[in-house]
Amino acid sequence: MTATNEKAQVAELVDRARKAQLILAGYSQSQVDEVVIAAAWAIINPDNNERLSVLAVEETGLGNVKDKVIKNHRKTLGLLRDLQEAKTVGVIRKIPEKGLVEIGRPAGVVGVIVPSTNPIATPMNNTLNALKCGNAIILAPSPKGQPSCTRLLTLIHAELDRVGAPRDLVQQLPSPVSKALSAEMLKQVDLVVCTGSQNNVRAAYTSGTPAYGVGAGNVTVIIDETADLADAANKIKASKTFDNSTSCSSENSLIIVDEVYDAMMAQLGNVNAALLNADEKQQLQDAMWHEGHLNREVLAKPVKSVCGVAGLTRAGLAESDFLMVTETEIGADAPFCGEKMSLVLTVYRARDFNEAKQLASRVLEHQGKGHSLGIHTQDSSRPQELGLEMSVCRVIVNQPHCFATGGSFENGLPFSLSMGCGTWGGNITDENVHYKQYMNITRVVNTIPPCEVTAEDIFSDYKRKYQL
Repeated sequence: MTATNEKAQVAELVDRARKAQLILAGYSQSQVDEVVIAAAWAIINPDNNERLSVLAVEETGLGNVKDKVIKNHRKTLGLLRDLQEAKTVGVIRKIPEKGLVEIGRPAGVVGVIVPSTNPIATPMNNTLNALKCGNAIILAPSPKGQPSCTRLLTLIHAELDRVGAPRDLVQQLPSPVSKALSAEMLKQVDLVVCTGSQNNVRAAYTSGTPAYGVGAGNVTVIIDETADLADAANKIKASKTFDNSTSCSSENSLIIVDEVYDAMMAQLGNVNAALLNADEKQQLQDAMWHEGHLNREVLAKPVKSVCGVAGLTRAGLAESDFLMVTETEIGADAPFCGEKMSLVLTVYRARDFNEAKQLASRVLEHQGKGHSLGIHTQDSSRPQELGLEMSVCRVIVNQPHCFATGGSFENGLPFSLSMGCGTWGGNITDENVHYKQYMNITRVVNTIPPCEVTAEDIFSDYKRKYQL
Protein backbone atom coordinates (compact mmCIF):
# COMPACT_ATOMS: atom_id res chain seq x y z
CA MET A 1 0.00 0.00 0.00
CA THR A 2 1.36 3.42 -0.93
CA ALA A 3 1.49 6.42 1.37
CA THR A 4 -1.14 8.08 -0.82
CA ASN A 5 -3.54 5.16 -0.34
CA GLU A 6 -2.95 5.10 3.42
CA LYS A 7 -3.60 8.81 3.63
CA ALA A 8 -6.82 8.43 1.62
CA GLN A 9 -8.00 5.44 3.68
CA VAL A 10 -7.54 7.27 6.95
CA ALA A 11 -9.05 10.46 5.53
CA GLU A 12 -12.21 8.56 4.64
CA LEU A 13 -12.53 7.21 8.18
CA VAL A 14 -11.90 10.64 9.69
CA ASP A 15 -14.46 12.26 7.38
CA ARG A 16 -17.10 9.74 8.41
CA ALA A 17 -16.13 10.23 12.05
CA ARG A 18 -16.46 14.01 11.78
CA LYS A 19 -19.95 13.74 10.29
CA ALA A 20 -21.02 11.39 13.07
CA GLN A 21 -19.43 13.59 15.71
CA LEU A 22 -21.34 16.64 14.49
CA ILE A 23 -24.56 14.72 15.12
CA LEU A 24 -23.45 13.71 18.62
CA ALA A 25 -22.45 17.31 19.33
CA GLY A 26 -26.13 18.24 19.05
CA TYR A 27 -27.17 15.76 21.74
CA SER A 28 -28.21 16.76 25.25
CA GLN A 29 -26.35 15.42 28.28
CA SER A 30 -29.00 12.76 28.85
CA GLN A 31 -28.81 11.66 25.21
CA VAL A 32 -25.02 11.44 25.36
CA ASP A 33 -25.25 9.43 28.57
CA GLU A 34 -27.59 6.97 26.88
CA VAL A 35 -25.08 6.51 24.05
CA VAL A 36 -22.39 5.78 26.65
CA ILE A 37 -24.59 3.21 28.40
CA ALA A 38 -25.48 1.64 25.07
CA ALA A 39 -21.84 1.23 24.06
CA ALA A 40 -20.95 -0.16 27.49
CA TRP A 41 -23.68 -2.82 27.32
CA ALA A 42 -21.75 -4.38 24.42
CA ILE A 43 -19.26 -5.66 26.98
CA ILE A 44 -21.23 -5.68 30.23
CA ASN A 45 -23.57 -8.22 28.63
CA PRO A 46 -22.07 -11.41 30.14
CA ASP A 47 -22.38 -13.49 26.98
CA ASN A 48 -20.53 -10.86 24.95
CA ASN A 49 -17.82 -10.49 27.59
CA GLU A 50 -17.17 -14.24 27.69
CA ARG A 51 -16.92 -14.55 23.90
CA LEU A 52 -14.69 -11.49 23.59
CA SER A 53 -12.37 -12.71 26.33
CA VAL A 54 -12.01 -16.14 24.75
CA LEU A 55 -11.28 -14.54 21.39
CA ALA A 56 -8.72 -12.14 22.86
CA VAL A 57 -6.71 -14.92 24.50
CA GLU A 58 -6.91 -17.15 21.41
CA GLU A 59 -5.64 -14.36 19.16
CA THR A 60 -2.94 -12.77 21.27
CA GLY A 61 -1.86 -15.76 23.37
CA LEU A 62 -1.69 -13.37 26.34
CA GLY A 63 -3.43 -13.63 29.69
CA ASN A 64 -6.30 -15.94 30.61
CA VAL A 65 -10.01 -15.91 29.91
CA LYS A 66 -11.32 -15.92 33.49
CA ASP A 67 -9.37 -12.82 34.49
CA LYS A 68 -10.10 -10.98 31.26
CA VAL A 69 -13.81 -11.45 31.92
CA ILE A 70 -13.34 -9.93 35.38
CA LYS A 71 -11.16 -7.11 34.07
CA ASN A 72 -13.53 -6.19 31.25
CA HIS A 73 -16.50 -6.14 33.62
CA ARG A 74 -14.99 -4.32 36.59
CA LYS A 75 -13.02 -1.76 34.61
CA THR A 76 -16.07 -0.88 32.54
CA LEU A 77 -18.44 -0.82 35.49
CA GLY A 78 -16.04 1.31 37.52
CA LEU A 79 -15.65 3.79 34.68
CA LEU A 80 -19.44 4.01 34.29
CA ARG A 81 -19.64 4.86 37.99
CA ASP A 82 -17.10 7.66 37.46
CA LEU A 83 -18.96 8.98 34.42
CA GLN A 84 -22.46 8.69 35.85
CA GLU A 85 -22.71 12.15 37.41
CA ALA A 86 -20.07 13.89 35.29
CA LYS A 87 -21.19 16.91 33.28
CA THR A 88 -19.64 17.16 29.82
CA VAL A 89 -22.29 18.86 27.67
CA GLY A 90 -23.14 22.55 27.75
CA VAL A 91 -22.57 24.44 30.99
CA ILE A 92 -20.67 22.06 33.25
CA ARG A 93 -19.74 24.47 36.07
CA LYS A 94 -20.48 27.98 37.29
CA ILE A 95 -18.11 29.87 39.57
CA PRO A 96 -20.00 33.08 40.35
CA GLU A 97 -17.40 34.48 42.74
CA LYS A 98 -14.90 34.36 39.87
CA GLY A 99 -17.39 35.42 37.21
CA LEU A 100 -16.65 32.23 35.28
CA VAL A 101 -18.91 29.83 33.41
CA GLU A 102 -17.35 26.62 32.09
CA ILE A 103 -18.75 24.92 28.99
CA GLY A 104 -17.80 21.39 27.93
CA ARG A 105 -16.82 21.04 24.30
CA PRO A 106 -15.76 17.93 22.35
CA ALA A 107 -12.16 17.42 21.28
CA GLY A 108 -13.41 16.12 17.92
CA VAL A 109 -12.10 12.83 16.55
CA VAL A 110 -9.97 10.81 18.99
CA GLY A 111 -7.39 8.31 17.73
CA VAL A 112 -6.38 5.50 20.08
CA ILE A 113 -3.44 3.10 19.93
CA VAL A 114 -4.51 -0.20 21.53
CA PRO A 115 -1.96 -2.64 23.07
CA SER A 116 -2.18 -6.39 22.52
CA THR A 117 -2.18 -6.96 26.29
CA ASN A 118 -5.67 -5.45 26.67
CA PRO A 119 -7.40 -5.72 23.28
CA ILE A 120 -10.89 -5.36 24.79
CA ALA A 121 -10.71 -3.40 28.05
CA THR A 122 -8.53 -0.59 26.66
CA PRO A 123 -10.63 0.21 23.56
CA MET A 124 -13.82 0.07 25.63
CA ASN A 125 -12.38 2.43 28.24
CA ASN A 126 -11.29 4.91 25.59
CA THR A 127 -14.56 4.63 23.70
CA LEU A 128 -16.68 5.42 26.74
CA ASN A 129 -14.51 8.39 27.72
CA ALA A 130 -14.58 9.72 24.15
CA LEU A 131 -18.34 9.34 23.71
CA LYS A 132 -19.05 10.88 27.12
CA CYS A 133 -17.38 14.06 25.92
CA GLY A 134 -19.17 14.12 22.56
CA ASN A 135 -16.34 12.76 20.42
CA ALA A 136 -16.02 10.18 17.70
CA ILE A 137 -13.20 7.64 18.05
CA ILE A 138 -10.97 5.62 15.72
CA LEU A 139 -9.13 2.63 17.17
CA ALA A 140 -5.78 1.31 15.99
CA PRO A 141 -5.60 -2.22 17.42
CA SER A 142 -2.48 -4.33 17.44
CA PRO A 143 -2.37 -6.81 14.53
CA LYS A 144 -2.96 -9.78 16.87
CA GLY A 145 -5.75 -7.99 18.69
CA GLN A 146 -7.58 -6.79 15.61
CA PRO A 147 -10.14 -9.64 15.30
CA SER A 148 -11.38 -9.21 18.89
CA CYS A 149 -11.48 -5.43 18.43
CA THR A 150 -13.52 -5.95 15.25
CA ARG A 151 -15.93 -8.18 17.16
CA LEU A 152 -16.21 -5.55 19.90
CA LEU A 153 -17.07 -2.89 17.31
CA THR A 154 -19.75 -5.11 15.81
CA LEU A 155 -21.36 -5.40 19.24
CA ILE A 156 -21.03 -1.65 19.93
CA HIS A 157 -22.57 -0.82 16.56
CA ALA A 158 -25.58 -3.00 17.35
CA GLU A 159 -26.13 -1.04 20.55
CA LEU A 160 -25.67 2.32 18.78
CA ASP A 161 -28.32 1.18 16.31
CA ARG A 162 -30.63 0.43 19.24
CA VAL A 163 -30.46 4.04 20.49
CA GLY A 164 -30.36 5.63 17.03
CA ALA A 165 -26.79 6.93 17.24
CA PRO A 166 -24.43 6.93 14.22
CA ARG A 167 -22.25 3.83 13.89
CA ASP A 168 -19.36 5.96 12.64
CA LEU A 169 -18.91 7.36 16.14
CA VAL A 170 -16.77 4.26 16.78
CA GLN A 171 -14.50 2.92 14.04
CA GLN A 172 -11.18 1.12 13.67
CA LEU A 173 -8.41 1.05 11.12
CA PRO A 174 -8.95 -1.52 8.34
CA SER A 175 -7.19 -4.87 8.34
CA PRO A 176 -4.32 -5.45 8.15
CA VAL A 177 -3.33 -2.70 10.56
CA SER A 178 0.16 -1.42 9.77
CA LYS A 179 2.54 1.06 11.37
CA ALA A 180 2.06 3.31 8.35
CA LEU A 181 -1.73 3.31 8.72
CA SER A 182 -1.46 4.00 12.45
CA ALA A 183 1.03 6.80 11.86
CA GLU A 184 -1.31 8.40 9.31
CA MET A 185 -4.20 8.19 11.77
CA LEU A 186 -2.10 9.96 14.38
CA LYS A 187 -1.65 12.86 11.99
CA GLN A 188 -5.27 13.27 10.92
CA VAL A 189 -7.25 13.01 14.18
CA ASP A 190 -7.73 15.84 16.70
CA LEU A 191 -6.49 14.05 19.83
CA VAL A 192 -4.38 10.94 20.39
CA VAL A 193 -4.45 8.58 23.37
CA CYS A 194 -1.66 6.00 23.35
CA THR A 195 -1.22 3.06 25.71
CA GLY A 196 1.46 0.48 25.00
CA SER A 197 5.09 0.41 24.04
CA GLN A 198 7.30 3.44 24.43
CA ASN A 199 7.92 3.35 20.67
CA ASN A 200 4.19 3.90 20.15
CA VAL A 201 4.14 6.67 22.74
CA ARG A 202 7.04 8.45 21.04
CA ALA A 203 5.26 8.12 17.67
CA ALA A 204 2.17 9.70 19.21
CA TYR A 205 4.15 12.57 20.71
CA THR A 206 5.93 13.33 17.44
CA SER A 207 2.83 13.07 15.23
CA GLY A 208 2.02 16.78 15.45
CA THR A 209 -1.34 16.02 17.09
CA PRO A 210 -2.01 16.71 20.80
CA ALA A 211 -1.39 13.40 22.54
CA TYR A 212 -1.74 11.68 25.88
CA GLY A 213 0.84 8.94 26.18
CA VAL A 214 1.86 7.00 29.25
CA GLY A 215 5.24 6.00 30.59
CA ALA A 216 6.72 2.58 31.16
CA GLY A 217 5.70 0.60 34.20
CA ASN A 218 8.09 -1.33 36.42
CA VAL A 219 6.32 -1.56 39.72
CA THR A 220 8.39 -1.93 42.86
CA VAL A 221 6.78 -2.67 46.23
CA ILE A 222 8.40 -2.21 49.64
CA ILE A 223 7.61 -4.59 52.51
CA ASP A 224 8.63 -2.91 55.77
CA GLU A 225 9.06 -4.41 59.23
CA THR A 226 5.57 -3.34 60.35
CA ALA A 227 3.66 -4.95 57.46
CA ASP A 228 0.98 -7.58 57.88
CA LEU A 229 2.99 -10.19 56.02
CA ALA A 230 0.24 -12.72 55.34
CA ASP A 231 -2.05 -9.99 54.03
CA ALA A 232 0.75 -8.58 51.87
CA ALA A 233 1.56 -12.00 50.40
CA ASN A 234 -2.05 -12.67 49.47
CA LYS A 235 -2.48 -9.26 47.83
CA ILE A 236 0.80 -9.56 45.93
CA LYS A 237 -0.22 -12.97 44.62
CA ALA A 238 -3.67 -11.73 43.57
CA SER A 239 -2.14 -8.82 41.66
CA LYS A 240 0.90 -10.58 40.22
CA THR A 241 -1.04 -13.53 38.84
CA PHE A 242 -4.06 -11.62 37.54
CA ASP A 243 -4.46 -12.17 33.78
CA ASN A 244 -0.99 -13.77 33.82
CA SER A 245 0.59 -10.41 34.68
CA THR A 246 -0.44 -8.56 31.50
CA SER A 247 -0.79 -5.32 33.44
CA CYS A 248 2.07 -2.81 33.56
CA SER A 249 0.84 -2.18 37.12
CA SER A 250 1.63 -5.70 38.35
CA GLU A 251 4.45 -6.06 40.87
CA ASN A 252 7.81 -6.57 39.17
CA SER A 253 10.09 -6.29 42.21
CA LEU A 254 9.73 -6.60 45.97
CA ILE A 255 12.10 -4.91 48.38
CA ILE A 256 11.85 -6.59 51.77
CA VAL A 257 13.54 -5.17 54.85
CA ASP A 258 15.93 -7.54 56.59
CA GLU A 259 13.97 -7.80 59.84
CA VAL A 260 11.05 -9.58 58.14
CA TYR A 261 12.79 -10.99 55.06
CA ASP A 262 12.72 -14.66 56.02
CA ALA A 263 9.18 -14.45 57.39
CA MET A 264 7.92 -12.69 54.25
CA MET A 265 9.59 -15.23 51.96
CA ALA A 266 7.88 -17.96 53.96
CA GLN A 267 4.52 -16.23 53.49
CA LEU A 268 5.13 -15.99 49.74
CA GLY A 269 5.86 -19.71 49.76
CA ASN A 270 2.55 -20.24 51.56
CA VAL A 271 0.69 -18.62 48.63
CA ASN A 272 2.40 -21.03 46.21
CA ALA A 273 5.26 -18.86 44.94
CA ALA A 274 8.46 -20.76 44.06
CA LEU A 275 11.94 -19.35 44.63
CA LEU A 276 14.50 -20.35 41.99
CA ASN A 277 18.07 -21.22 42.90
CA ALA A 278 21.04 -19.55 41.21
CA ASP A 279 21.32 -22.07 38.37
CA GLU A 280 17.58 -21.97 37.67
CA LYS A 281 17.66 -18.18 37.72
CA GLN A 282 20.36 -18.19 35.02
CA GLN A 283 18.37 -20.67 32.93
CA LEU A 284 15.31 -18.44 33.18
CA GLN A 285 17.29 -15.32 32.33
CA ASP A 286 18.76 -16.97 29.23
CA ALA A 287 15.26 -17.95 28.10
CA MET A 288 13.47 -14.69 28.95
CA TRP A 289 15.68 -12.24 27.07
CA HIS A 290 17.09 -12.50 23.57
CA GLU A 291 19.47 -9.69 22.62
CA GLY A 292 17.91 -7.46 25.25
CA HIS A 293 14.32 -8.12 24.19
CA LEU A 294 11.75 -9.98 26.26
CA ASN A 295 10.86 -13.34 24.74
CA ARG A 296 7.17 -13.33 23.77
CA GLU A 297 7.01 -17.02 24.67
CA VAL A 298 7.12 -16.08 28.37
CA LEU A 299 5.12 -12.84 28.13
CA ALA A 300 1.85 -13.23 30.09
CA LYS A 301 2.08 -17.03 29.89
CA PRO A 302 1.23 -19.57 32.62
CA VAL A 303 4.08 -20.72 34.87
CA LYS A 304 4.00 -24.16 33.25
CA SER A 305 4.73 -22.58 29.87
CA VAL A 306 7.50 -20.40 31.32
CA CYS A 307 9.14 -23.45 32.88
CA GLY A 308 8.89 -25.30 29.58
CA VAL A 309 10.56 -22.48 27.65
CA ALA A 310 13.32 -22.17 30.25
CA GLY A 311 13.82 -25.90 30.72
CA LEU A 312 13.05 -25.71 34.44
CA THR A 313 12.24 -29.26 35.51
CA ARG A 314 12.47 -29.26 39.32
CA ALA A 315 9.46 -31.04 40.79
CA GLY A 316 6.65 -28.66 41.71
CA LEU A 317 7.92 -25.57 39.88
CA ALA A 318 5.44 -25.83 37.02
CA GLU A 319 2.56 -26.11 39.52
CA SER A 320 3.48 -22.90 41.36
CA ASP A 321 1.42 -19.75 40.82
CA PHE A 322 4.44 -17.52 40.17
CA LEU A 323 8.22 -17.72 40.21
CA MET A 324 10.65 -15.63 42.26
CA VAL A 325 14.33 -14.78 41.82
CA THR A 326 16.57 -12.91 44.23
CA GLU A 327 18.63 -10.02 42.96
CA THR A 328 21.23 -7.60 44.31
CA GLU A 329 22.10 -5.63 41.18
CA ILE A 330 20.20 -2.91 39.30
CA GLY A 331 20.81 -1.85 35.71
CA ALA A 332 21.13 -3.11 32.16
CA ASP A 333 23.25 -6.09 33.24
CA ALA A 334 20.55 -7.23 35.68
CA PRO A 335 17.46 -7.69 33.47
CA PHE A 336 15.33 -9.06 36.29
CA CYS A 337 15.23 -5.54 37.79
CA GLY A 338 13.10 -4.31 34.86
CA GLU A 339 9.52 -4.77 33.70
CA LYS A 340 8.80 -8.38 32.83
CA MET A 341 5.01 -8.66 32.27
CA SER A 342 5.34 -12.30 33.19
CA LEU A 343 4.75 -14.48 36.22
CA VAL A 344 8.24 -13.77 37.56
CA LEU A 345 8.86 -11.59 40.62
CA THR A 346 12.25 -10.19 41.59
CA VAL A 347 13.13 -9.93 45.30
CA TYR A 348 15.65 -7.54 46.90
CA ARG A 349 16.75 -7.53 50.54
CA ALA A 350 17.27 -4.18 52.28
CA ARG A 351 18.92 -3.51 55.64
CA ASP A 352 16.12 -1.16 56.70
CA PHE A 353 13.47 1.18 55.33
CA ASN A 354 16.00 3.81 54.33
CA GLU A 355 17.93 1.36 52.19
CA ALA A 356 14.65 0.07 50.77
CA LYS A 357 13.88 3.62 49.60
CA GLN A 358 17.33 3.90 48.03
CA LEU A 359 16.93 0.60 46.17
CA ALA A 360 13.45 1.57 44.97
CA SER A 361 14.77 4.90 43.71
CA ARG A 362 17.54 3.17 41.77
CA VAL A 363 15.06 0.72 40.20
CA LEU A 364 12.88 3.65 39.15
CA GLU A 365 15.85 5.47 37.65
CA HIS A 366 16.57 2.36 35.61
CA GLN A 367 12.96 1.91 34.46
CA GLY A 368 9.49 2.99 35.48
CA LYS A 369 10.17 6.49 36.77
CA GLY A 370 6.92 8.37 37.25
CA HIS A 371 4.54 5.41 37.20
CA SER A 372 3.93 4.08 40.71
CA LEU A 373 5.38 2.51 43.83
CA GLY A 374 3.76 0.29 46.43
CA ILE A 375 4.26 -0.24 50.13
CA HIS A 376 2.90 -2.70 52.69
CA THR A 377 3.18 -1.10 56.12
CA GLN A 378 1.35 -0.28 59.32
CA ASP A 379 3.38 2.93 59.76
CA SER A 380 1.04 5.70 58.62
CA SER A 381 3.89 8.18 58.04
CA ARG A 382 5.87 6.13 55.52
CA PRO A 383 3.53 6.34 52.51
CA GLN A 384 3.60 10.13 52.67
CA GLU A 385 7.36 10.00 53.09
CA LEU A 386 7.56 8.06 49.84
CA GLY A 387 5.23 10.56 48.20
CA LEU A 388 7.51 13.41 49.20
CA GLU A 389 10.72 11.73 48.09
CA MET A 390 10.10 9.26 45.26
CA SER A 391 9.70 10.16 41.58
CA VAL A 392 6.30 8.53 41.11
CA CYS A 393 2.76 9.79 40.54
CA ARG A 394 1.10 7.17 42.75
CA VAL A 395 2.04 5.52 46.04
CA ILE A 396 -0.20 2.48 46.53
CA VAL A 397 -0.64 1.56 50.21
CA ASN A 398 -1.50 -1.97 51.41
CA GLN A 399 -3.33 -2.88 48.19
CA PRO A 400 -2.93 -5.35 45.32
CA HIS A 401 -1.03 -3.07 43.00
CA CYS A 402 -2.50 -3.85 39.59
CA PHE A 403 -6.06 -3.55 40.92
CA ALA A 404 -5.39 -0.28 42.74
CA THR A 405 -3.31 1.75 40.30
CA GLY A 406 -5.91 1.95 37.56
CA GLY A 407 -8.73 2.87 39.92
CA SER A 408 -10.56 0.64 42.37
CA PHE A 409 -13.88 0.52 44.17
CA GLU A 410 -11.71 0.73 47.32
CA ASN A 411 -9.71 3.87 46.47
CA GLY A 412 -10.34 7.28 44.96
CA LEU A 413 -8.37 7.02 41.72
CA PRO A 414 -10.40 7.22 38.50
CA PHE A 415 -10.89 3.93 36.66
CA SER A 416 -8.47 3.91 33.75
CA LEU A 417 -6.27 1.66 31.62
CA SER A 418 -3.77 4.50 31.03
CA MET A 419 -1.67 5.85 33.87
CA GLY A 420 0.07 9.16 33.21
CA CYS A 421 3.60 9.35 34.61
CA GLY A 422 4.15 13.11 34.65
CA THR A 423 7.37 14.72 33.53
CA TRP A 424 9.31 11.93 35.28
CA GLY A 425 7.95 9.50 32.69
CA GLY A 426 7.97 11.96 29.80
CA ASN A 427 4.19 12.49 29.91
CA ILE A 428 2.06 15.63 29.82
CA THR A 429 -0.23 14.35 32.58
CA ASP A 430 0.38 12.77 35.97
CA GLU A 431 -3.22 11.58 36.28
CA ASN A 432 -5.00 8.40 35.40
CA VAL A 433 -6.21 9.35 31.93
CA HIS A 434 -9.99 9.73 32.14
CA TYR A 435 -12.86 11.70 30.63
CA LYS A 436 -11.52 15.16 31.47
CA GLN A 437 -8.63 14.58 29.07
CA TYR A 438 -11.11 13.98 26.21
CA MET A 439 -12.73 17.41 26.10
CA ASN A 440 -12.03 21.09 25.78
CA ILE A 441 -13.49 23.64 28.18
CA THR A 442 -14.61 27.05 27.00
CA ARG A 443 -14.68 29.67 29.78
CA VAL A 444 -17.08 32.57 29.64
CA VAL A 445 -15.45 35.35 31.61
CA ASN A 446 -17.56 38.08 33.28
CA THR A 447 -16.42 41.02 35.34
CA ILE A 448 -16.34 40.79 39.13
CA PRO A 449 -15.65 43.41 41.81
CA PRO A 450 -11.97 44.40 41.57
CA CYS A 451 -9.55 42.34 43.61
CA GLU A 452 -6.46 44.52 43.35
CA VAL A 453 -3.34 44.46 45.49
CA THR A 454 -0.62 47.00 46.08
CA ALA A 455 3.11 46.46 46.12
CA GLU A 456 2.97 47.06 49.86
CA ASP A 457 0.47 44.19 50.28
CA ILE A 458 2.88 41.80 48.62
CA PHE A 459 6.29 43.03 49.76
CA SER A 460 5.69 44.38 53.29
CA ASP A 461 6.88 41.24 55.10
CA TYR A 462 9.84 40.85 52.77
CA LYS A 463 10.90 44.49 53.23
CA ARG A 464 10.52 44.23 56.99
CA LYS A 465 12.58 41.01 57.15
CA TYR A 466 15.46 42.40 55.10
CA GLN A 467 15.13 46.04 56.27
CA LEU A 468 14.55 47.40 52.76
